[in-house]
Amino acid sequence: MKITSKEKYSFGIGAIGKDAVYNIVAVYFMFYLTDVLGIGAGFIGGLFFVARIWDAVNDPIMGLIVDNTRTKWGKFRPWILIGTLINSIVLIFLFTDCGLTGKSLYVYVSVMYILWGMTYTLMDVPYWSMLPNLTNDRREREQISVIPRIFAALAGLSITSLGLKIVGILGKGNQKSGFFLFASIVSVIFIVTISITVKNSREHNASQVNQEKTTLKQMVHVLVQNDQLIAFLTFVLLFSIGQQITGCIQLYYFKYVTGSEALFTVFVSFSGIATICGLFVFPKIVARLSRIKVHILGCALPIIGILLLLISGIIAPQNSFLVGLSGILYSFGGGFFTGSQTVALADIVDYGEYKIGTRNESVIFSMQTLLVKISTAFGGLLTGLILATTGYVPNAVQSSYTINGLRIVMTVVPVIFILISTIIYKRFYKLNGDLLSKVILTLEEKRRNQSGTLTVDMGEISDIENRIELTK
Repeated sequence: MKITSKEKYSFGIGAIGKDAVYNIVAVYFMFYLTDVLGIGAGFIGGLFFVARIWDAVNDPIMGLIVDNTRTKWGKFRPWILIGTLINSIVLIFLFTDCGLTGKSLYVYVSVMYILWGMTYTLMDVPYWSMLPNLTNDRREREQISVIPRIFAALAGLSITSLGLKIVGILGKGNQKSGFFLFASIVSVIFIVTISITVKNSREHNASQVNQEKTTLKQMVHVLVQNDQLIAFLTFVLLFSIGQQITGCIQLYYFKYVTGSEALFTVFVSFSGIATICGLFVFPKIVARLSRIKVHILGCALPIIGILLLLISGIIAPQNSFLVGLSGILYSFGGGFFTGSQTVALADIVDYGEYKIGTRNESVIFSMQTLLVKISTAFGGLLTGLILATTGYVPNAVQSSYTINGLRIVMTVVPVIFILISTIIYKRFYKLNGDLLSKVILTLEEKRRNQSGTLTVDMGEISDIENRIELTK
């Protein structure tokens, strides 16, 4: 099924605002709490962990709600719009203290942060769940899947590389005021870009229109019986935890370990550009290489980049060339991994329909948001604990014990997580090659026949396998 360029890019544009919101919180909120509001790092680490785990519980429930939604506007777009409007308002309140101090401030920050996570889920789950319904064509899906990722990377690049400068300009030296105004601008961008997505994107896959509503028990069945989803959740979670740890600690690392906060901008700028390049060439690289090779490359390059950062941090901590090169290697490979991840989830939706008999896009794609939340929880918890246990003092010269702790968390720990992720992918993820071709051909066959059931007899499978052999 072919869709217009207008619809492809309208869907992708929504990721600009969506990920601008995500990045301002993921990159700067901990720094805002510790260095601007003066809240203890230990408390923040605990808050991040509890909030993200709570959000992770909400994600599959939101997927269930979306899958059971039936409106004349479809089941995704209403929730995307509602979630965007509410989350934009909460974001503004997240970056203001309302004049509170002491325990009242701690309570206020906790409530706002948890509320922000819940309302982000309200929008994020249906947004990504819409992807498999844009087209059934495998190659076109690979191309479409990277468009929102590229826009998201552009947003991330802008927020991370220009954020502190924008805060300084808007606040005129007052970071508290600067962050508030920055968050307000990002909220407006969020609403505008998502409005374009909602207006111009449509659901084209109507195979689930007459499908019965999914119960909580059936949702659990969908998750447990889909073995490829379980494998996906495991290796992506481990990789994401490694990424989130780097993301949470990087500003502290460059400010206090290398002694040059300007290198933070160098690292995230080159990283952002490399991510976009990696996503941009992803469809072409996948067409030339197998998905497995591209995925492994997406794990190997970040490891090399992090190790280079470790070495340069020891022998030449303020060498901007080595910092930039490490950012390029880290994120170019990360772009490959992200592209593979998005395509894999769309394939897992098809695999679930093939194996179980029901199509549950929102339940399955809610797992993506769940993974982000859990990895963010562990990244934030570990960062907070390291800052608290190593004697971190905001805006002061740090002890060698603190510096070594920051260096280990920034470099060694992420490498361990990514290595384990790679091993699990190689061992357990099988949705490539013949199996994937069999899934796609089986579903196409059943939709053409319009039989109303996904049960396939051995004769049909044999015929499909013969067709697969002819296409090799």
